[in-house]
Amino acid sequence: MSAKTTITKAKTTRKPKVTATSKACKIFVLDTSVILYNHSSIHNFEDNDIAIPITVLEELDNFKKGNEIINFEAREFIRIIDKLSANKTLQKWIPLGKENKGKFKVVMNESIANLALDARVVFGDNKPDHRILNAALMLQHENPDRKVVLVTKDVNLRLKAKSLNLPAEDYKTGKIKDVEGLYSGKTLIEGLSKESIDMLYQDGVCEPNIVDVENPIPNHYYILKNSRNSALAFYNPVTKLMERIEKKSAYRINPRNAEQVFAIHALLNPNVRLVTLQGVAGTGKTLLALASALEQKRNFKQVFLSRPIVPLSNKDIGYLPGDIKSKVNPYMEPLHDNLKFIQNQFGEKDKEYKGITESLEKEKLLIQPLAYIRGRSISNVFFIVDEAQNLTPHEIKTIITRAGENTKIIFTGDIYQIDTPYLDSQSNGLSVLIDKIKYHPIYAHIRLEKGERSELANLANDML
Repeated sequence: MSAKTTITKAKTTRKPKVTATSKACKIFVLDTSVILYNHSSIHNFEDNDIAIPITVLEELDNFKKGNEIINFEAREFIRIIDKLSANKTLQKWIPLGKENKGKFKVVMNESIANLALDARVVFGDNKPDHRILNAALMLQHENPDRKVVLVTKDVNLRLKAKSLNLPAEDYKTGKIKDVEGLYSGKTLIEGLSKESIDMLYQDGVCEPNIVDVENPIPNHYYILKNSRNSALAFYNPVTKLMERIEKKSAYRINPRNAEQVFAIHALLNPNVRLVTLQGVAGTGKTLLALASALEQKRNFKQVFLSRPIVPLSNKDIGYLPGDIKSKVNPYMEPLHDNLKFIQNQFGEKDKEYKGITESLEKEKLLIQPLAYIRGRSISNVFFIVDEAQNLTPHEIKTIITRAGENTKIIFTGDIYQIDTPYLDSQSNGLSVLIDKIKYHPIYAHIRLEKGERSELANLANDML
């Protein structure tokens, strides 16, 4: 009897909670930019409801063909919606198919009776963004008891929404909360005893506690100092010892500071298969990566040097004149500049100088846009991805998951210099990668902070 009473009470107490939650849940209106960033974003809003303006589906239709990641995202989202809406109409709320999740529907009405509130009239243009705003405004009018929020990665669209008294947010799932505290890959330890640093110099290795390192991080780098001496070291997760690092050049490119010494060490370390180099312009990220690749080219079948193309005004490069080579060459020129700089460290008669030319001709060294390399097999390859801050987390994941045997992947970039309109320092793929992969034994990261390009370049970075 008591058991039955307990069950009855449980049912009685649960029912009002569910009702209260359903009344309080918000309606999030998804913009196309959110879906192209993450096709599964529809499942990341807890128990709130999701509205998709019909204009968003129209825009996705334009993205469904192609080999870029955004084309994949568009196709996957369309498949998700198709599966969830089987034998149902999209104009009614449809369960998202998971426990404790909300519902979704497509909003067909994008016309506002009150022209003073119509985004197309207010902003003087019948563009897709304004129709999406109207869809959200209609939901706001039809659901006065619920909060309606537009979710978009387009900053300008968020500002337009707020100007119409419509709440708007960025898509926050997966964003790094503390960019300033992002893993740097290096630590300065001062005040060490003379004996501890002498031991490191004498033996080349020591136990971490000898140099005051507790809970050491795999492949983490250290600048060790006392009042008179200093040493550079890293924690080797294989030997579980602190190992001293000596300054070493790569293809006649000499490191000019401790950070560059660390970077070259990580790039040449055969036990490290994934390296990220973060830093402002002029810190030597791409140059060090390319020089280290050439130093080890005998160990790999090919060296790939690539970067994502972010065209001016976010247009497709197809609008540019000329054949495909002339279209992409301007975007690849910075990579060629670094290669020429390395090549000019040698005389024209030196085998290293000729070797670089031959490697390019025989495609042992391949410089191409990232879109051309994504579909290729990357086994036995030293793969450098420049300007990685312009990639989404999914694009980064796609590249890494294609790595075969004896492949080493390097991502370089500046998380504060992003050229794509829907990414920022918290949501770009490079930041997410550094934050999520840190502390892994086959991964190393270095944040390069000191510019070495020129005094003039340093002045611009520091003062402008």
